[in-house]
Amino acid sequence: MTAKLIRQLGAGAGVTLPEVRVIGEDPVLPSVFPLGTMAAASAGALAAAVAAYAARAGQSGEEGPGGGPHTHGDLGAPDVTIDVRHAAVAFQSERHFRAEGKAMDVWAALSGDYRASDGWIRLHCNFDHHRDAAVRALGLPPGSGRQDVGRACAGRRAVEIEEAVIREGGCAAAMRSRAEWLAHPQARALAGLPLVGVFRLSGGDGRASGTGRSETRSETRGGADSGENCRGDGRARAGQMLGGPGGGLPAGAERPLGGVRVLDLTRVIAGPVAARALAAYGADVVRVGAAHLPEVPGLVVETAFGKRSCHIDLRSEADKLRELVRRADVVIQAYRPGALRARGFGPDDLAVLRPGIVCVDISAYGTSGPWASRRGFDSLVQMACGIAHENGDGLRPSPLPAQALDHGTGYLAAFGAVAALLRRAAEGGSWHVEVSLARTAAWLDDLGRIDGAGVRQPRVEDLLATMDSPFGTLTYVTPPGAIDGRRPHWTSPPPRQGEHPAAWPPSS
Repeated sequence: MTAKLIRQLGAGAGVTLPEVRVIGEDPVLPSVFPLGTMAAASAGALAAAVAAYAARAGQSGEEGPGGGPHTHGDLGAPDVTIDVRHAAVAFQSERHFRAEGKAMDVWAALSGDYRASDGWIRLHCNFDHHRDAAVRALGLPPGSGRQDVGRACAGRRAVEIEEAVIREGGCAAAMRSRAEWLAHPQARALAGLPLVGVFRLSGGDGRASGTGRSETRSETRGGADSGENCRGDGRARAGQMLGGPGGGLPAGAERPLGGVRVLDLTRVIAGPVAARALAAYGADVVRVGAAHLPEVPGLVVETAFGKRSCHIDLRSEADKLRELVRRADVVIQAYRPGALRARGFGPDDLAVLRPGIVCVDISAYGTSGPWASRRGFDSLVQMACGIAHENGDGLRPSPLPAQALDHGTGYLAAFGAVAALLRRAAEGGSWHVEVSLARTAAWLDDLGRIDGAGVRQPRVEDLLATMDSPFGTLTYVTPPGAIDGRRPHWTSPPPRQGEHPAAWPPSS
């Protein structure tokens, strides 16, 4: 099933992927949802896309997108593997992360599930301004504690609280059943969106399609489609791009994405995971934050392996970001839909700044529908989409044993970025990739259910490594996947926030 899902992901994105050997099977994590399959499919699709990218470069001998040469070697069908247990544990990476032996606490005091008069509501209060919005929405004074919040929630309906918090600029989600979610207008809007949208942008390179935006998409229900909607020049085929059976990872190419420049404009988990995954395959990643924007201290470290970190205040230093964009290959952003466009950094704007750019947009609930602009996080989407309801007894929320929507969306975003690079190499143009947590949740729902609720957590010791860093000795989950026996890895520890100048490294 997993290998078939990977092929379908490739077809949906308009690229033909090499076959992937899948090691192991579900159940791996304690859940009724096939999280191991989901993890292996998303991480395996990335590995396969990277192998395709390396094979094409090895066959053509062309320079990498950053100007660096690709090495040559014996060509052969790439041996791409993904281990289901490894991929599933990688989806729990923040749970196994240690700095000087200490685990991180990612939840603020008021974040959590609260009983409402008719069900359950989850408040996400990890950022102070989201906490303050929740407190205001509940009619409580600043500084109110968890018991105060619990009492306030108990007397109100869950959806009423949800809407009040959203109006105040906060983040919340009522627990819905699967049936309730499928009847919701936002679920119906998601049904029209691809799992990994890969779109050709108009303008910026003089090679736009006739419509200005050609779309290849995966099927919304039942997994990705078989590729029938990707015929013609919308499909990068093995014979054209991957070298078919003659393509393979060049010998000695330990960093197959070397020379690919990635701008990471994201926070929290999904976006940082996407950029971190690309860094593991050798991409040069510059993470752009700002001193005035809040962060979750442990997560900003755990997701920063292999990256550089700079600060840019878009209120006064937008030109610095424009200079970075002009030399970038991929830009990943996870602001609410339209937020960067309003500042002149929408996909079309980026395509003008850097013809040939790949823009990756990550959102909570997708880019259309009544919730398109709604703030959201993994735990909230699990509540809203019925996952937290169905993963337990339905009487109280039972979240997944991993931030699987975040990690799955992150790996799918990274896969989409590499697929778009392949499409760019074959067709030219600038490209736009779209993924969302809620669409990933719908994909997980489509994968069915397994008898896994009672399984034990998997062993992890053989999947951990250590690295010295400015934060002390770090213990972390190694990235999953392998191409011709070579495993992705990070060559540098997480930097301190804003440690580097707003520039690409000299070797990039």
